[in-house]
Amino acid sequence: MPTNASCLPISPGCGRLIPHLSLSGPEQMALDKALLVQSDAEAKPPPTLRFYQWNGPWLSLGRHQRHWPDHWNALAKRGDLQMVRRPSGGSAVLHEGGLTYALIWPSPPRQRQQAYRQACKWLISSFKELGVPLQFGYHPAKGPIESNCFASSTAADLVDSQGHKRIGSAQLWRNGHLLQHGEIILNPPQKLWREVFNCDPPTPAPASIPRENLSNFLQTALRSCWPEVNWQSSQVTKDEWSTVAREAPNYQVILDPSGSSTIPPETIESTT
Repeated sequence: MPTNASCLPISPGCGRLIPHLSLSGPEQMALDKALLVQSDAEAKPPPTLRFYQWNGPWLSLGRHQRHWPDHWNALAKRGDLQMVRRPSGGSAVLHEGGLTYALIWPSPPRQRQQAYRQACKWLISSFKELGVPLQFGYHPAKGPIESNCFASSTAADLVDSQGHKRIGSAQLWRNGHLLQHGEIILNPPQKLWREVFNCDPPTPAPASIPRENLSNFLQTALRSCWPEVNWQSSQVTKDEWSTVAREAPNYQVILDPSGSSTIPPETIESTT
């Protein structure tokens, strides 16, 4: 099991693990943003981690991604997928057959690349245990936003020994508090991936990567990485659910009858 020597520094205390939830795209995004806002508001917020999957195929658009191919709107209108706006940056991610995580880190390094590297080291340790060595991507992020998050890898992403991107990451910062999103490729949908991105999908994760209980394994690895943190399972509270219900519509990408898209209102603060 991984050792804490390779993991990100978190002060001793309590940590929060939110049980696995399958929700709509807007509900997932609203919950992650609510957890970040809550972290910023508390005097001593705990680090929080949750893994989740999505109700049906969803295509999430990065917060700066204002243009995308017209055929995505056609796929959404046909009911093949739904689109949602992420609070975090980066390119579009097709959420189907994978596992998503959200890490809320109250006191990360202010240098973003360093924060990415420290926030991902425990994943590197965990996947090595499963027989899949991962390392950081090679290319700096620059130029226009790619339409497909998994079309390229940067120093924020994790790639396998063949250079194939296996985990893509994106961030949102609020007053020094970090929300990091990550998508773990498991069984990407072959047909839908080609229809969305006009390219072959990534290869499925090796058989050594469990599909049914990967989140449980990763939570166990998390506890091993940070034995000084008292990680406790904690359900979403009534107040948090109320915030999700109120804020979820802000992340919807709505199609009008012509098939054109409506970008949700800009309710997300500038990253700091």
